Amino acid sequence: MPFTNFDSRHFSATEKTAVNTAVTSLETALTPKLANLTADERVQYGSVNEQNKLIINKVKDFRDSQPALSSPDVDWVEFMNDHDTRAFLQTTMQRLQSLIDGLGNAKILHDWDNYQASLTDYDFAKYKASTNATGYQTKVVELGQFFAGRPTGSTNKTSDTDKPSSE
Repeated sequence: MPFTNFDSRHFSATEKTAVNTAVTSLETALTPKLANLTADERVQYGSVNEQNKLIINKVKDFRDSQPALSSPDVDWVEFMNDHDTRAFLQTTMQRLQSLIDGLGNAKILHDWDNYQASLTDYDFAKYKASTNATGYQTKVVELGQFFAGRPTGSTNKTSDTDKPSSE
């Protein structure tokens, strides 16, 4: 796909409202279920690694297939509720992460498009400044501060010295 001018990927006012409404709805639905853990609590409770999840799943399998072998000291209704909620949260997180990844990628492309257009505008300003057109020399000086180690009179937009010094 070409990496400039993403006309079909811009959001209309209606689409922005729909997205914001959906996110607000998610926030409203999820906020009562969210937890804040301190760094210490994350260490303490975050010890259920992949190996331990296998143990949990095996205990659940035994509970499902041979409940008579299950400990009477475990609240099995709570165990199943925790297990079901954990599975739901994992699936929901994966779906949201997929959306976040896609949004991040789209943002990168729009940033790239803006940057390329900005370089074109900078080259235009340098050209106009070279013709002594009013106001362009100030613009070139102001924009030139973002480019490390290149003379302000250079018009080669793709040279290595025309890259911004930092992001």
